[in-house]
This record gives sequence, structure tokens and C-alpha cells, in this order.
Amino acid sequence: MNKETLKKNLREIPDFPIPGILFYDVTTLFKNPACLQEMIDSLYELYKDKGITKVVGIESRGFILGGALAARLGAGFIMARKPGKLPAEVLEETYAKEYGTDTIQIHKDAINENDVVLLHDDLLATGGTMAATLRLVNKAGAKKAYVNFVIELEKLNGRKAFPADVDITTFLKL
Repeated sequence: MNKETLKKNLREIPDFPIPGILFYDVTTLFKNPACLQEMIDSLYELYKDKGITKVVGIESRGFILGGALAARLGAGFIMARKPGKLPAEVLEETYAKEYGTDTIQIHKDAINENDVVLLHDDLLATGGTMAATLRLVNKAGAKKAYVNFVIELEKLNGRKAFPADVDITTFLKL
């Protein structure tokens, strides 16, 4: 993957959503056809031989590449969403945030013991949402799970939210 091309097309927005935060906007990567294709192709190459049967995309930017990759791999696509967004019976996991808690859900029948699952989201910061989603996937009985992000903010040390044996890949480390 041409990481420099991706970095050049990544928009940085200072003081968003609050003062002092530098927000990395991946929508500029999605709107650029060459970047989008590069990310999909690279993800496919990383995971084509892993036996992936389901891809879980985390609300909402994780839906974009997650859905595209699932189609390319011939796998199913699962949405991990905030409460009240999924219409059938759900499994849920609540996790700590800096000030309070949040909850993530998947459909109860989305994953089974035969599934090899790839979890995808745009950004690894503190890792809370993805770690909770990984616990959900494990609770559902997945055979194996892989974790992928477009961007990792290394100084926030989000990898510490995951067990040491979790296979985590990222395109860009910032």
C-alpha cells in the first residue's frame, strides 16, 4: 500500500470535536477513488487467505470498507451499532469511556462457532469500542477473530485494550 498517498489525502481538522483534539477525517480517503481502491485491495490481500466468513463493521465509518471487503471476500457483513438501531434480538457489551460508559450491539444470530471474523473500523484511539466489539464476537462463539483499522494513533496506546494474542493490523500509524 502506498501509505504516503493515503497520508497526503487524509484531512486533519484541529479542535474537533472539542478544543485540543486533532481529528483525522477518513472521508477524504473514501471520496478519492484511488485511495478507496488502494485500501480495499490492500485489505483483500491481507485477509484473502485467512478464511474470513464474516466482516464486522463498527458504526458508522467501519461500514464503508467493512461492507466492501466482505463483498470482495465472499463473506457476510455484520453491523456493530449503538443501542436501539438493530431490529432483532441483540448481544451487547458495555464499556468504559473517559467520562461514563457506552454500549455496542450486534444481532444475536449474526455470528456462530464456525465463523472466522474480521472486525474493522476507521480509527484506533483508546480501543474501547473495538475491544468491546471483540468481546461480543467472542461471546457469540466465533472460531477466530482479526482486528483492522485504517489509522492508529500510536501515542494513545489503544493496543493495550486488547489481549496480547489478538491479530491487529493498521494502514497508517500516526
